[in-house]
Amino acid sequence: MLIDLKNKHAVVTGSTAGIGFAIAKGLAESGAHVVINGRAQQKVDAARDKLISEMPNAQITGVAADLSTAQGVADFVKQVPATDILVNNVGIFEPRAFEDISDGDWQRFFDVNVMSGVRLSRAYLPGMKKKDWGRIVFISSESALNIPVEMVHYGMTKTAQLAVSRGLAESVAGTGITVNAVLPGPTRSDGVVDFFAKMAKEAGLSQGEMEKQFIVRHRPTSLIKRLASVEEVASMVVYVCSKQASATNGAALRVDGGVLRSIA
Repeated sequence: MLIDLKNKHAVVTGSTAGIGFAIAKGLAESGAHVVINGRAQQKVDAARDKLISEMPNAQITGVAADLSTAQGVADFVKQVPATDILVNNVGIFEPRAFEDISDGDWQRFFDVNVMSGVRLSRAYLPGMKKKDWGRIVFISSESALNIPVEMVHYGMTKTAQLAVSRGLAESVAGTGITVNAVLPGPTRSDGVVDFFAKMAKEAGLSQGEMEKQFIVRHRPTSLIKRLASVEEVASMVVYVCSKQASATNGAALRVDGGVLRSIA
């Protein structure tokens, strides 16, 4: 299958590192003009330079903006007024006992993980309708269905993304626009690597051993028995954004390594 996204514009939020960076790279490799995003201009510039160094002919633009606020989204949309593809990837996670999650934490997680995608989808949908073509993808998580007790607030936002993505897909039924959610499982992203490195140091273990213990203790139903790579997640997203994926719509697509046992 040859995925050709030439002449398509794509926005990938939270894409200076990790899964977002891998998605941006995959879309650029398929010919799309990609806008990468992060809060800090320095990180955005560094990510853009890295992509250009690896793909000299790629069309990459970098826009720094804090998408957790309505003003930040408005500022971003002023600089990028239209797109064919929107990947709502920006997100935060933080292990914390339920009793210690403050009202502010709940709101912060909802603003970053959910409202950023709601606001951007709302801003870009009219242009997609006018063209009768578009792809909107929410990067959710297996935690949307398998709520982690160590970070209930995170799981709540991932479930909310499934509701938004399905509802939005229903609202554009019969058009050339598709809306889907992708559900990664434990993935070796930069944030997760740092998290495991800290845990490994505290436990006096190697990072590899800590990762294995995490899978055994916290994700025992995993069928691949390892963390996924960011490229494995990105490959699913690039497919969902392709012209070939026109019949994949309103779906919650798993790249979870088989952690979720239900078949529905």
